[in-house]
Amino acid sequence: MTDAQPDLETSRELQTDRVRHLMALLAPGTPIREGLDRIVNGGTGSLIVLGDGPEINEVCSGGFPLDVRLTPQALRELSKMDGGLVVSSDHERIKAAAVHFVPDGSLPTMETGTRHRTADRLSQQTGAPVVVVSASMSVMSLFLNGRRYLIERPEQLLARANQALDTLASYRRRLVEEAGNLTTLEIRDQVQVRDVAAVAQRFEMWRRIDVEVRGYVSALGVEGRLVQLQRNELSLGVDDLGRLLTEDYRPDSVAPGEFSLSGLQKLSWADLLDVTKVADAIHLGPAEHPLDSPIRARGHRQLALMTDLSSRTIQRVINHFSDLQSLVSASTSELGDIKGVGLRRAREIRQGLESIFEGDHRTHHLH
Repeated sequence: MTDAQPDLETSRELQTDRVRHLMALLAPGTPIREGLDRIVNGGTGSLIVLGDGPEINEVCSGGFPLDVRLTPQALRELSKMDGGLVVSSDHERIKAAAVHFVPDGSLPTMETGTRHRTADRLSQQTGAPVVVVSASMSVMSLFLNGRRYLIERPEQLLARANQALDTLASYRRRLVEEAGNLTTLEIRDQVQVRDVAAVAQRFEMWRRIDVEVRGYVSALGVEGRLVQLQRNELSLGVDDLGRLLTEDYRPDSVAPGEFSLSGLQKLSWADLLDVTKVADAIHLGPAEHPLDSPIRARGHRQLALMTDLSSRTIQRVINHFSDLQSLVSASTSELGDIKGVGLRRAREIRQGLESIFEGDHRTHHLH
């Protein structure tokens, strides 16, 4: 991978984060969105620059300065005049109205309408987000850095959000299956690198859809409460699974802070389907860790799920027994002798391990 590629990926991530933030600002229930809805319902158009400063002043001609609080009513009434509006960078005040914008006409644009061409070039030249309401189509658009984003109506967003939730639920079920399979293999001491990679793969697939769902929640604003509640339900335990998986299978040659599942975020969807590339992305590459090579869990996941031990005490237990197989073979007295465990918790650990060993998967944190 070249040096330019990480910079490009970082730039895309920053753009995505900024768009998500702006869509939340333009979500139903916000003053700006209410004003935009009034403009649409009134059958008029508008061009609104979300930000002020010297770079904006350079492309402004005519109009008149203002410094009034941004309200839906003010946004609607001032949009009736020719020209566009300038909103403060904190999106709290309207700074100018009836402004004629004169961006660089040589900047490329695929837009055809006058407002949309101006908005596209404005955003490219100044870096400021620009919102356009089409009078003829009653469509709202956001322009940012040469790209156009449709500001969808709540019913459109809800339909797509529900599809994403269905996918998220499906991916969670598959993740539960893979996690259960991994537990069975751990007890039998039959885990291979490919099994760990399979769980990591399913975790990343779930995470990507979850990012989409969270985007819809932000864009829906006050209309997204039920979607958020469903998303919260589907996310229970997943982040813990990812963290505990890395603690269980971090190679001894890799420092704790350097081993995580975050490397999977750089894979394309096509590469994510390749278990070899998944393993390589989490420092279990084929050179040192072939897919069919055996690997043992340390026991973090099982201990965290069956007891109320602190993370420090769990680490003491792990350090004492080194891996899950040694932990399974330990007696209650051996466990009780470890600092911070005690006889009562030692019995709980033994009972939990025996329950898993007998095939009772009720101790899974994902259901």
